[in-house]
Amino acid sequence: MTKLSDRLNRLAPSATLAMSQKSGEMKAQGIDVINMSVGEPDFNTPDHIKEAAKKAIDENYSRYSPVPGYIELRKAIVEKLKKENGLEYSTNEILVSNGAKQSVCNTVMALVNDGEEVIIPAPYWVSYPQMVKLAGGEPVIVEAGFEQNFKMTPEQLEAAITPKTRMLILCSPSNPTGSVYSEEELRGLAEVIKRHEGLYVLADEIYEHINYVGKHSSIAQIEGMRERTIIVNGVSKAYAMTGWRIGFIAAPEWIVKGCNKLQGQYTSGPCSVSQKAAEAAYTTSQECVETMRKAFERRRDLIVELAKDIPGLEVNKPEGAFYLFPKCSSFFGKSYNGKKIENSTDLAMFLLEVGHVATVGGDAFGDPYCFRMSYATSDDNIREAMKRIKDTLALLA
Repeated sequence: MTKLSDRLNRLAPSATLAMSQKSGEMKAQGIDVINMSVGEPDFNTPDHIKEAAKKAIDENYSRYSPVPGYIELRKAIVEKLKKENGLEYSTNEILVSNGAKQSVCNTVMALVNDGEEVIIPAPYWVSYPQMVKLAGGEPVIVEAGFEQNFKMTPEQLEAAITPKTRMLILCSPSNPTGSVYSEEELRGLAEVIKRHEGLYVLADEIYEHINYVGKHSSIAQIEGMRERTIIVNGVSKAYAMTGWRIGFIAAPEWIVKGCNKLQGQYTSGPCSVSQKAAEAAYTTSQECVETMRKAFERRRDLIVELAKDIPGLEVNKPEGAFYLFPKCSSFFGKSYNGKKIENSTDLAMFLLEVGHVATVGGDAFGDPYCFRMSYATSDDNIREAMKRIKDTLALLA
C-alpha cells in the first residue's frame, strides 16, 4: 500500500516554489520569463564574507559543529542584538539553525501542543500555517487586508485569543506585503499579549535591515515582552546569503534548550563553513547591507510608480522587504480567449502563460484579492516585467 502519513497529507506544497519551478520549466523551453516569484536578493554574497568562508575551509572547519552553533558565532549574534536592537542576551539564549525557516519550525514544534492555537495575521508567509499544522496545532487566521495596510490591530488580536491560544506569529517587515509595524503599533499588540498568561510571540525579523522607514522596532524591546518573545533572524536577506542556510533564534533559555533538543535529533548543528561566513557578516563592516538596502529602496520606488500606472491595480507603498502586494480583484470575472480569471492564482498563472512574468497568487498568502511580486531583481527587469504585466492585463475584458 502506497500511503503517505496523515501528517504529510495535511500540508500544502509551497506555492512560491511551485511557481518558481513552473517558470524554470518555461525558461528551459526557451521562453523568456522574468521571475518575480521568489524572495531572494539578486546580489552576490559580499566578497569579504566569501573570503571568510574560504579561510574556514583552509583552516579545516569541516567537522560537526556544536548543535546550537559555534560559540564565536553566538557571541557575534549577542553583540549584534545589543548594538543594533538594545537587547541583552547570553550565548545560552541563542540557537543557530539551517536557515531562519528551520528556526521558525523549531520554535513552533517546541512550544505548540496538539490542538493549541497559533494566531497568524493574513497576509502571511506561506509556510507559517503549514508549520503549525505539522506541529498538530490549529492556525487561527486574522484578516488584515489592503485597507488597513496589511497590519493586525490590537482589537483583532484580542478578539482572536481563546484559552487554547499559545502563540502569535508576527513578521515585520512583512513577507508578502512589505508592511512594517511601528513601535507604537507593537506596543498596542504587546499590551494585549501581556494580559494573557502563557501566550508567546514568534517575531520573524529576517527582513530587519531591508527597511525604508529608518528604524526597525522589535516587540522584544517593549517592557515585559523579552520573556514572551522568540526573535527569528538570519543572514539570508540582509547579506545576500540565502544559500548559506544560517538563521537563529534569540529567546529565553528554556525555549532555546527545547529547540536545541529538537535540532539535536533531526539536523544537529548547521554547516560549519557557513557559520564562519555568518560570523564575518556580523562582525565586519555593515556597509554592504546599506548599499543593498538603498538599491532595494530605489527599486521599491520604481515598481510602485510603474504599478500605479496600471489600470485596475490598487497599490500601497511597502515600508520594507522587497515585495509588492497589489490588489487585483477588479480583474476577477474578466476573460481572455475563453479563459476566465476567478481569483488571484488564476491571474498569476495568466501573467505567467501570456505575459511571461512569474508572480504568486495571494491565495497562498491568505489574501485572495492580491498577488505578490518580488522586486529583488534589476531595474531593467522591473521595467520590462511591469510593461508586460500592463499589456497582459489590458487583454482582459
